[in-house]
Amino acid sequence: MDTIKFIALETAVARALQSGEPDANNMPPEQVISTGGAMPCRHCLEDIAAGEKMLIVAHRPFKTTQAYAEQGPIFLHAEACIRHEECPQPPVMFLQREEFLVRGYTQAERIKYGTGEVVKTASLAKSCAALLLDPEIDYVHVRSASNNCYQCRVERS
Repeated sequence: MDTIKFIALETAVARALQSGEPDANNMPPEQVISTGGAMPCRHCLEDIAAGEKMLIVAHRPFKTTQAYAEQGPIFLHAEACIRHEECPQPPVMFLQREEFLVRGYTQAERIKYGTGEVVKTASLAKSCAALLLDPEIDYVHVRSASNNCYQCRVERS
């Protein structure tokens, strides 16, 4: 599946939040101690270990605000971490989960109806690549299957 790339949250966005800049709700990041488990940092795409400081912030992974620009909570390491490199395979962290929601978006940042589907992790890359065969789809969001929280973006490589 080297026709796609999984893309983590941009470093500039992560660093701004880690330095206390307001989130998508214009609120300061909430700092808590991770209880471990499924606490995925959207920048390094690794789970935040139990006992580590983490941030809970509102994030809107869109350039514009409009009806389809969903916003929700994400987790970040409280301290600077290294951004996950863009790659054609799902991040290792994803392999520890059973399934994800994938959804295609147009260049205008609108959901392409009919593209949302919950997929097993084993077929995540294949499902994203299949969605990106549609020329109307500009990118795909990978989201939590249970909570709809944004995980990362997938684009053509």
